[in-house]
Amino acid sequence: MSHLRSLGLALALLGLMVGCTSVLKVEGDYEVGKRLVVKVAEPWNKIPVGGGNNPHPFELWTMEGLPLDQLRFWVGIAPGQSLLRKAPTAPAGQVAPRAPTYVAGMGLDQLVNLFEILYASDGSMITITKIDAAEFVGERGARFEFSVLRKGDDVALLGVGWVAVRKAELFAATFVAPKLSFFPRLLPKAEAVIRSAQIKG
Repeated sequence: MSHLRSLGLALALLGLMVGCTSVLKVEGDYEVGKRLVVKVAEPWNKIPVGGGNNPHPFELWTMEGLPLDQLRFWVGIAPGQSLLRKAPTAPAGQVAPRAPTYVAGMGLDQLVNLFEILYASDGSMITITKIDAAEFVGERGARFEFSVLRKGDDVALLGVGWVAVRKAELFAATFVAPKLSFFPRLLPKAEAVIRSAQIKG
């Protein structure tokens, strides 16, 4: 029951947040980051992820709401760039978590490890469960699977990610949702978008 109460609170907070931000409905042919073209058969909601001079370097979509599912895209990440807006900070006397920073020449296992660092940066527990060679955005890359025990409400999540490098730039995407109900139901919709992804030019 505590998980249900936590989830209800998260949904209430999401409602307040959405009321204060500009949510964009995404459907049809759509450009992600002006570099990636995807086909969206079923509508998603694009959520703002920071603005001003320090935006997050990823685009964030959801179908049911952020606590319930998240599809993220990283498009054209340059060597030396972090996959988060800024390196996580730690209280005085504690060591700050590592920033998931892309470095040219990384192998597929190292690229996947960036997302292990990313999803653990808030204190959640993440386990990479599978890595396979796979095509993504028309390039040879990897598809990986992982599990997350989310800090704060202890909800068990499952995730899938895709990574590839083109001309020294990183292209990646992840989909994460609660293990029960939402992940198996929404993963095919996320995978349909990912299969259609192509780099412009």
